[in-house]
Amino acid sequence: MSGRTNIARFRISKASVPRAREHVRLVLREWKLGHLGEDAALITSELATNVVTHAARGIGDYFELVLRRRDGVLVLEVSDSFQWEMPELRKPDPEETSGRGLLLVDALSQAWGVRPRTGAGKTVWVHLAVRREGEG
Repeated sequence: MSGRTNIARFRISKASVPRAREHVRLVLREWKLGHLGEDAALITSELATNVVTHAARGIGDYFELVLRRRDGVLVLEVSDSFQWEMPELRKPDPEETSGRGLLLVDALSQAWGVRPRTGAGKTVWVHLAVRREGEG
């Protein structure tokens, strides 16, 4: 079951955030990776919300969500066309009401990062271990 890929596009709008979350849950259940569903859905929600909040000023109307299973890792990628603001992990002040999304992504993932796309935009990628805790 290694080497599977799923690519979906969503309009940059608030309504797309729950749609992207549910899409991730459905694909992971189909791939027999339902145990990753909640963490992957939360990560997707945070990244999609960042797109809706920040990338609406980009040149495209859509963001792309890619799920890829390979070598014991689930790779989740969210790409948009807004290249002028790269996401950064930061620790917000306790009084701030936002800015904690990447802290959640960092806590739930094996690794994550951001890379510029060819042309315009960026891709935020996240790695999640496919194996359940305690499996060898």
